[in-house]
Amino acid sequence: MKRKQDLIRTEISLAKRRWRGIGTEKLAELRSLVRRYRMSVAIGDVLFIDTRWYITHAGLLRLAHRNHCSGIKTSLEKHYSDPSVNRWVFKAIVYDSALSKGFVGYGDADPSNVSSLVHGAEMRVAETRAVNRALRKAYGIGLCSVEELGWAPRPSASDSSDQRRTSTNGNNSHQNGQPRLRDRLCLLIRQHHLDAALVKAYAADYCGTPTLRDASREQIEAFINHMAERATKDRDGLICQLNSYSKSQEVAP
Repeated sequence: MKRKQDLIRTEISLAKRRWRGIGTEKLAELRSLVRRYRMSVAIGDVLFIDTRWYITHAGLLRLAHRNHCSGIKTSLEKHYSDPSVNRWVFKAIVYDSALSKGFVGYGDADPSNVSSLVHGAEMRVAETRAVNRALRKAYGIGLCSVEELGWAPRPSASDSSDQRRTSTNGNNSHQNGQPRLRDRLCLLIRQHHLDAALVKAYAADYCGTPTLRDASREQIEAFINHMAERATKDRDGLICQLNSYSKSQEVAP
């Protein structure tokens, strides 16, 4: 028991140093993850990104190993995949014991929902996402995995000089390990199955600029927050509003 308490204190202390200003509620969540699943910040099992905890592929594999996972099987879903556009869909089955019937997870990837850093590797990303989802089901993990995100997160340590730098391109920069605004918007579009072209038209109108590219970082961030709230609370109303931009595009000369 004392050893477990020491481990929890070590992980909490490390999290405080790595992510300055992290709240007590999030630290309590980490304490629960360490106690229940033996997750570790130190070896990269979990990351704190954009005010949320995410589990990593490596963390899930270590969890499976600790629990004596019997096997993982993956297969390509050819009917839903399209190699010509680098769209891949995989199915994964995790057998948490020799008698298990298996926990199924699906993962998809294409150039529109992966970071530009892994363009060309969409097949591997899709398989990893499928495995992650199956593992999360098998072991009751409610956290989303990092690899399922549509951007490449870069959590920064408190002593990193990158925290004090800002890119000259405000719309696309990472700040304090947070995802780029463009990537956040792409993820929002993918999560709620929205039309990207209509969202961009709505964004420009919302920001009061000729195009989305002309908007400032503050304007784009305000729009993304607005969109996230609308998509969650009134998706039907949002769809109707987006469709109105489709009509305006049709009548445009």
